[in-house]
Amino acid sequence: MQNKVKKQKAVITGMGIISPLGENINEYWTKLEQGVSGIGPMTLCDPSEFPSKIAGEVNTFDPITYIDKKEAKRMARFSQMAVAAANLAIENASITFTKDELNRTAVIIGNGNGGFPELEQNARAQVLKGETKVSPYFIPMILPNMAAANISRIFGFKGFSSTVVTACAASTQSIGDAALLINNEMCDIVLAGGCESGITKLGLGGFSALRALSTQNEEPTKASKPFDIKRDGFVPAEGAGMFIIESEDHAIKRGANILCEIVGMGVSSDAHHPVQPDPSGEGAILSMQRALDNANITNEEIDYINAHGTSTPLNDICETNALKKLFKEHAYKVPISSTKSMIGHVLGGAGALEGIATVLSIINQKAHPTINLENPDPECDLNYVPNKSANVNINYAMSNNFGFGGQNASIIFRKPN
Repeated sequence: MQNKVKKQKAVITGMGIISPLGENINEYWTKLEQGVSGIGPMTLCDPSEFPSKIAGEVNTFDPITYIDKKEAKRMARFSQMAVAAANLAIENASITFTKDELNRTAVIIGNGNGGFPELEQNARAQVLKGETKVSPYFIPMILPNMAAANISRIFGFKGFSSTVVTACAASTQSIGDAALLINNEMCDIVLAGGCESGITKLGLGGFSALRALSTQNEEPTKASKPFDIKRDGFVPAEGAGMFIIESEDHAIKRGANILCEIVGMGVSSDAHHPVQPDPSGEGAILSMQRALDNANITNEEIDYINAHGTSTPLNDICETNALKKLFKEHAYKVPISSTKSMIGHVLGGAGALEGIATVLSIINQKAHPTINLENPDPECDLNYVPNKSANVNINYAMSNNFGFGGQNASIIFRKPN
């Protein structure tokens, strides 16, 4: 895929978001730019038995706002959020689909767990109430592919369909895959992005056993502190982010407002450990270098990086070291920020919400802050835009996500010409 001539440019013409910072793109950006946290006490399940009791929840979300009530009852929450964000992205793109366009519109969605809360609920019902006390919608609720399937079904998209399940890298990879489809003229339009809603006792138990979560419950808004010496783990979160991605020719023909171009994507595997990142950073470096090669640009042309930045002790150091090895002296110059400092970690959906933040950074020519970075870790000594947004001249921006299993994905956006 590297350095090949792309038949079609992949451009973004619409975005939709369901996030802990709101369900409106402008509101989302305003809060990011101002350094507002969307993290608070956990309410989606009772966390009293666990050391971590905070989350980035979408407390405003009502699926009936976006979906027929009967339809919504048959969907898991992650699917509901995906359909809602898709609805918003279509509206934002000001697009109406002809029959031919519906047939050539692809759907690629990334997520990690599928209907995790619904899995737990039905398992509990079976154990406590009897073997047959399982919802008839249980299986189609929990399958990871149902976000993409429900979007295709509800909006009538009959093109290429795929679900990317590569842990925390899933939705970044889905956006990159969408661009490749456009580049190779396999479709004219792609609805791509990611979603996750997995805040449950089962999930809390698993991540607590791994000691991966922050236990700084006293001040929830300050718990997620990427690259700070006092960080102690990530804050779980939920949400969905969706993009309308079109071929440049198609977008121009219909008079669309082009927000951004997707120019590069890279994917790699650490081939190292089930959950820990490779301390050498080799996998992350491969992912980023492949994105640069695919974009046919040098590392010094990157003007802004949206980091994976989980706020876990090991990840933040490994990511910093990978950035230093790849970008060398430029690593100390380029502004880098972590959206997770404000919304928490949306797992498989993280890349979509962070991708939207990256596109908005290009549109507004600003890098949003990494909040709660009060005591920088000496081993994390790059420009992580601490606590206040910064004006930046951004032409090319990179967004990175690195997931469990050593799954890595990087994507590069460019300001439209």
